[in-house]
Amino acid sequence: MARLQLDNLDMKILGLLADNARKPFLEIARECGVSGAAVHQRMAKLQSMGVVKGYQMLLDPAAVGYETCAYMGFFLKDPSRFDEVVKELEKIPEVVECHFTTGQYDMFIKLFARNNDHLLSVIHDRLQPLGLARTESTISFKQVFNRSVPIYSEN
Repeated sequence: MARLQLDNLDMKILGLLADNARKPFLEIARECGVSGAAVHQRMAKLQSMGVVKGYQMLLDPAAVGYETCAYMGFFLKDPSRFDEVVKELEKIPEVVECHFTTGQYDMFIKLFARNNDHLLSVIHDRLQPLGLARTESTISFKQVFNRSVPIYSEN
C-alpha cells in the first residue's frame, strides 16, 4: 500500500491521540493552533482515508478473567482455504488477532483464554475443526508493553 500524503497537522493530531486517545478535540485544537472544527474535519478525513481504523478500549485481560495469552502458528491442511478459515476465526471471541505471514506458518493468531484448560478447549473444540494440519503454541507469561506505531511529524 502506498504511503498516504499526510501533512504536519495530520501527523500532530495523530501523535496527540496516540499518546492519549481520550484527549478532547478542543484541547488538541489549542495545542495545534487551529479551531475545534478543523480537528473534527481532519479526523473525518483521516477516517475516510482509512488512516484511523477505529477506536477501542484497552483492557487488562487478567482483570476480566483471561489469564492465559497464547500465540499460535497454524499449518493448514489446505492453504487455499485461508479466507474461509479467517471467517471462522472471526467467530471465536478469544481470538484477538490473525495474521497471514511469511515463514513457517500459513497463519498466526493471538488469543486469550481464562486458563490453560480453557485454552485446551478452544484449541480442540474450536480451532482443530477448521482444517488445521497442526499448530504450534507459545504462551506469554506477561506483556511488558503495548504501544501504537510512532508518529513522526516534519517539525
